[in-house]
Amino acid sequence: MPLILAVIGIGTFITALDQTVVVTALPSVMLDLKVPIAELDRASWIITSYLLGYTVAMPLIGRLGDVYGYVRVYQVSLVVFCIGTSLVAVSSSLEWMIGARVIQAVGGGATVPIGMALAVTLAPKGRRGLALGVVGAAAEAGSMLGPAYGGAIMEVLSWRWIFWLNIPQSAVIFAALFWLPNRRESGAKVDYMGGVVLIGALLFLSLALSQTGLFTFDSPYPFLLAAIGVGLFAVLVLVEARTYQPLLAPALFRSWAFLTANLTQVLVGVALIIAMVTVPLMANTVMGKTPFTGALWLLRLTGIIPLGAVVGGLLVSRLGSSPLTIAGLALVAIGMFLASGWELDVADPELTVHLLIAGFGFGLVIAPIAVRALGAASDDYQGTAASLVVVSRMMGMTLGLAALSAWGVQHFQGLTAGLAFPLPLSGEATAVFEARAAEYSANINTAGLELFQRFFRAAGIISLVAIVPALGMKRGDKT
Repeated sequence: MPLILAVIGIGTFITALDQTVVVTALPSVMLDLKVPIAELDRASWIITSYLLGYTVAMPLIGRLGDVYGYVRVYQVSLVVFCIGTSLVAVSSSLEWMIGARVIQAVGGGATVPIGMALAVTLAPKGRRGLALGVVGAAAEAGSMLGPAYGGAIMEVLSWRWIFWLNIPQSAVIFAALFWLPNRRESGAKVDYMGGVVLIGALLFLSLALSQTGLFTFDSPYPFLLAAIGVGLFAVLVLVEARTYQPLLAPALFRSWAFLTANLTQVLVGVALIIAMVTVPLMANTVMGKTPFTGALWLLRLTGIIPLGAVVGGLLVSRLGSSPLTIAGLALVAIGMFLASGWELDVADPELTVHLLIAGFGFGLVIAPIAVRALGAASDDYQGTAASLVVVSRMMGMTLGLAALSAWGVQHFQGLTAGLAFPLPLSGEATAVFEARAAEYSANINTAGLELFQRFFRAAGIISLVAIVPALGMKRGDKT
């Protein structure tokens, strides 16, 4: 069991690194590919394309694992990941790199749900929560350490080596997987038509949710994308109704446990992205800290998430999925409400304690939500169920980021509406002008502080709202 978890966990960790590893390298990539700073919005697709590819292909690949065996599909996913990472490493243009990142993401993204399904099928029943906690912790640790890992490599090598080094690491995991049994479901089929329609639906819906215009109502574009996505979901229902072994088993969506677990996961994703964006942004703006300090603050939140995931995995079989999830959400809410009371001079130990409370809560819910969702699926749909759990969280984070951007701009404009930028007046003494400028700066900082405090409160409220579907997970609760 420890060897199995080590192999699965390391593979998940390696591929999860690439979610965030490019953040540190982005300035060098733009310089090397001759992308001007004025086109930063185009360059951001290097990150966005990975997240989209990571999300939309998961359900189909999860089903492939159910049918052809999780070990072999995991290995194929690693091969696809290595092909994509090689293409990224030799990129000669922005367009090339964006396309390569999608390929890389399809392979890398598959390792999380396939790893979860593999852990569940190979672990003894009483240890499944721990297995899922370890896989979840590995994924969290990879995405958390991505920027630091990329920065360390950049210190001694070029950005391209960030991706070249993925290949030998993946090769080791690929070889180690041959020691695990590959169990195929005889008679099981893959619904490729349903998979194609679902990928299209998730793609359009993800793009719609990533648009701030969905909340500001200043553009019809996100609503058009959302309409196409919803339309494709309607087509998917018709396709699945005529399919003998549909990609999305109707039993999953008749399961109250599965639905409530995924709804809880969406809300967790929203709260998590709000917290992760607010902490460094608050440090780097109104508090006047350096980017490095902001990163260290964020690390206090994210660094403890893997520990919380392992603890959640250990406790879920004793406490049950619903009570443990509720406890984790309560900790998130407490941490966020405490952070909403921060002033400009906040310092340790207050700052660290509040972030550790919230981060531990975010980690604590990972295993129980996964256990509840996968427990609702039959043995031949474990990969599909695991992929949908991950997709729910990614959708929540996408939605939360767009809402945060739109709501933040709107509220900041409202808070600063009465503040006029100070301009020097004819005959005004320098000391008087400097006093007015200092007062203006102080008022801006006060408005910004109030905005960030609202962000933290919003994350806390969303965490409390998530307790409602988490309570629903109690129905027939078993692990």
